[in-house]
Amino acid sequence: MKINAIGLYTMLRREVKRTMRVMVQTLVAPVMSAALYIFIFGTVIGSQIKEVSGVPYISFVFPGVLMLSVINASFASASSALYFMRFTRGIEEMLIAPFSYMEMLIGLVGSAVLRALMVAFLILGVGLAFGAVSLEHPIWFVFYVGTISAIFAILGIIVALWAEGFEQLQVLNTFVITPLTYLGGIFYSVTFLPELAATLTRLNPFLYFADGIRSSMIGVNEANTTLGLIIICGLLVGLGFLVVTLFRRGWKIRS
Repeated sequence: MKINAIGLYTMLRREVKRTMRVMVQTLVAPVMSAALYIFIFGTVIGSQIKEVSGVPYISFVFPGVLMLSVINASFASASSALYFMRFTRGIEEMLIAPFSYMEMLIGLVGSAVLRALMVAFLILGVGLAFGAVSLEHPIWFVFYVGTISAIFAILGIIVALWAEGFEQLQVLNTFVITPLTYLGGIFYSVTFLPELAATLTRLNPFLYFADGIRSSMIGVNEANTTLGLIIICGLLVGLGFLVVTLFRRGWKIRS
């Protein structure tokens, strides 16, 4: 099957330009938040909790902070882009363009992943500059950031298809993503928890997201790496198949 390379490049270029036009919101704000986390967890809390799993507390926490920014960036990018196309009827131009449904998915997800990678490397630069973190496995870092951001970009697409108003774009983020993120071992070690709480935490997929990025950055992991890869790849394939099916059926994109 021939891929519409020009069309995909155009979609990616458009979204990158959109990201750069509002750079303060899309790139500067996450970096400022990361810097504040470094101060709070490195200086304030880190002075009371010396080490977690053999590393300084800020080094243990920082990968989770980066993951949270990556998730927010990719989800916001994909959900806002598709919903705005629905709102302005721009989606109709995409439907009549020589795009397959898979190419539509790749274009929307790819642009969100690019934004997430920009955010990730900017925040990583802040962490390296302050000595808060290291980068042990760069290739795995790119893999985990790319796949995790792709998962949440696809979730953003699903929410953008479902939403009937701009305020509904934040429903999943507010009531599902954020709570599960904070309960996924970002700010604490699973070893600190009672047995029941630790077991429940291991059922949370966000634990494996954070653990994968943490292992790629500082070489420390608390979860089963193989299981984490299976969960990440399974979610990516399953959610991608769901979105292609929804596109094919024309759910909320054809009047």
